[in-house]
Amino acid sequence: MTAAAVFAAVFVALYIAHSVGDHWVQTSHQAAHKGENDRTPGQSSRAGRIACTLHVLGLTLTKGIALTAVVLVLDLPVTALGVAAGLGLDAAAHWWADRRSTLAWLAKVTGQSEFYSLGTPAHPAAPATAKGTPAAHLGTGAYALDQSFHHLFLGVAALLIAAL
Repeated sequence: MTAAAVFAAVFVALYIAHSVGDHWVQTSHQAAHKGENDRTPGQSSRAGRIACTLHVLGLTLTKGIALTAVVLVLDLPVTALGVAAGLGLDAAAHWWADRRSTLAWLAKVTGQSEFYSLGTPAHPAAPATAKGTPAAHLGTGAYALDQSFHHLFLGVAALLIAAL
């Protein structure tokens, strides 16, 4: 089996598991509190770090289960080192981005602050009804940038797993 085929199979497994882990496995509490920091009024960075850590643990376990199934069923030639490196880097990057202020900082330094605020009242073209109240929308720029960041690291993780 070629490394390219292993990369493709691993990426698909991680991508599916990411979607499940980020949206079904993550609890509402984790989603609401993982970005808390000492600059959040009335919040503590310890509570935010714990919520984010628990989210990433559940997410990484989900990815590990999906990856194990794909490796066993397809008899993929992966190593423990590759899996540890790939899932470890992915988990660290996911935790970093999900602390929220970090991804907002990255959006700022890359000139994406306006897109980051898309779909929120902070955006210059905030969605509003004819009455001026907030309008329903499909998501935010912050969410799109968050998922794009995670997808980048899923690709890096798949590459490490396939190559090591």
